[in-house]
Amino acid sequence: MEDPSGYEFFTPAEAIAYQEELRNRITIKELIKPIKTIAGADISYNKYSEILYAAIVMFKYPEMQVITTSTAISHTSFPYISGLLAFREVPALFIAWNNLYIKPDVLVLDGQGIAHERRTGIATHFGLLTNAVTIGSAKSRLAGKYQEPANSTFAESPMYDKDEQIGVALRSKKNCNPIYISPGHNISIPQSVDVIKNCIRGYRIPEPTRQAHLLVNKIRIEHGDNNTTQLGLFD
Repeated sequence: MEDPSGYEFFTPAEAIAYQEELRNRITIKELIKPIKTIAGADISYNKYSEILYAAIVMFKYPEMQVITTSTAISHTSFPYISGLLAFREVPALFIAWNNLYIKPDVLVLDGQGIAHERRTGIATHFGLLTNAVTIGSAKSRLAGKYQEPANSTFAESPMYDKDEQIGVALRSKKNCNPIYISPGHNISIPQSVDVIKNCIRGYRIPEPTRQAHLLVNKIRIEHGDNNTTQLGLFD
């Protein structure tokens, strides 16, 4: 397991080259092991600040009962660049991950998996770093084209980049914009969608990342950072 603490010293060109290297190691495959635990991860920060707040909330699955949580506060000087946000966010998340006394069977991240121009959104990047099973559940599209899904709960539409399916646009709630599901690492596209559907509890975003979002913002406020520009798109 590599240490991502040196990411802040990468140039943008070096970060892109590293993503191309990571791309060759991605494994998208059927997950055979039963899922008994699942966790959600989120990061909050002001894009002009070097302070980042990370949170992970772990649940029993499929009951979605909280088992444990982990948080971290970290610093980085890597700039805010779309498509390279993992280089800002992974180090903080890595600290929170290492603070968990047990690791979840699946980690859902508030951002992209392979639905990324170089297939290396943060869910994929983090999955490769830790060899965890990861899923990206993003609130906005970064790459890929799709037909708008029907306006009904769990209507879905495949997302394609040229001839390659890279994810699914899922209407998690009627009259809401879709969310964008893509596998990160060690899981398939259909399984990723099924897992996220099982994690929807009446809100647009799945319960693991929703709870992680609430926790990370609580930690941020307790730390005295009340800036309302709360980002962490996990691109």
